[in-house]
Amino acid sequence: MQQYIALLRGINVGGHRKVPMAALRQVMSDLNFEEVKTYIQSGNIIFLSDEKHTKMQIAKIISKAIVEEFGFEVPVVVKTADAIKKAVEANPFSAEPIETLHLTFLSEIPKHEDVAALNQNSFAPDQFIIQEAYAYLHIPGKYHKTKISNAFFEKKLNLSATTRNWKTVLKLIELIT
Repeated sequence: MQQYIALLRGINVGGHRKVPMAALRQVMSDLNFEEVKTYIQSGNIIFLSDEKHTKMQIAKIISKAIVEEFGFEVPVVVKTADAIKKAVEANPFSAEPIETLHLTFLSEIPKHEDVAALNQNSFAPDQFIIQEAYAYLHIPGKYHKTKISNAFFEKKLNLSATTRNWKTVLKLIELIT
């Protein structure tokens, strides 16, 4: 069995796109995922699967089930628990205050040329570094005011993205270990 984390984007924000966590856990169980747990209302799902699907295929399965159950599309990014642990260890901004740190989960490793084009921009004092399928963010101000958003990464890299603050990322690590 492989442990995964599915990260949903844009649910339960401002009373829109409501997805009750109990109903979401039931959807996941109905998909034959095991030991399903959720963390907070923003759509963090920890689960086990012995399916022989890729992470992208699992994300599509979950996304389709959410449309069928709740009536709207939700971008889903799936990572293995081990990959997220490694991503946390690799944080290039780890010396910065925790409240300034965020991790953007990318649905796949972006094309080198797209990353190179992104790196030509400066958003000082906000910073980002892309490694593998993650964008590490150091945002000294308020995250909701930065231009380095999910939409920014999705548009520039042509893939799905969802961001969690560093405290949430660390809590997810705690829940998978």
